[in-house]
Formats: sequence, structure tokens, C-alpha cells
Amino acid sequence: MKIITKFWIGLAVLIILSPIGLILPEHFKAGSAWGEWGADEMQKLAGYVPNGLKRLSILWNAPMPDYAVKGWEEKGLLYLIFAYIISAIVGIGLIVLVAMGIGRLLSKKEF
Repeated sequence: MKIITKFWIGLAVLIILSPIGLILPEHFKAGSAWGEWGADEMQKLAGYVPNGLKRLSILWNAPMPDYAVKGWEEKGLLYLIFAYIISAIVGIGLIVLVAMGIGRLLSKKEF
């Protein structure tokens, strides 16, 4: 089996496993996944919001907040699992397209 085939199989496995970060905290009633806190959750957990987080939270809004399609947050765990998988596929697809574009640009230039 070629190494590129192993790579894509590994990526597919990781995509399928991506909802574990959603399922385990739900199962153990642990709240949100570690390190995925927004400014409001940081305020509750630590009692303050670091200045850098305040500044960046104003500048950046995620295209798919909480890795879910808008309106799916209230529909249940199965919808959120499906949304996590969609989010992983979209994210990996964008990274592959950007990497291929950069590779194409660099391969055309002579050094």
C-alpha cells in the first residue's frame, strides 16, 4: 500500500473520530472540551478574561461556531456529531486546496 493511501486512510479515521471531543465531555458531564473556551466561558472558569483573548474575540468570529451548522446546536447529539464530521471534512479540504495552490505556485517559479 502506498504511503499516500495510508495517509488518506489515517485522515479518514481521524475525521470519523473527531466527535470524540464532543461525546466524552457530554458523557462525563464535563462541560466543553479543554481549551475550547470562548471569552464568556473563560470568565466563568477563571474569573477574568485575558486581554489578548478579549482583543482576538472581537476580531475573529468562526465561520462554523462550535463546529456546527447554525440552528443545529439545539437539535441533539447526533446532529452535532454529524456537524463535527462535516467541519473536519471542510477544514481538511480547505487546507488541501491551499497547500496544492501554494505547491503549484512554487513549482512554476524558477529559483
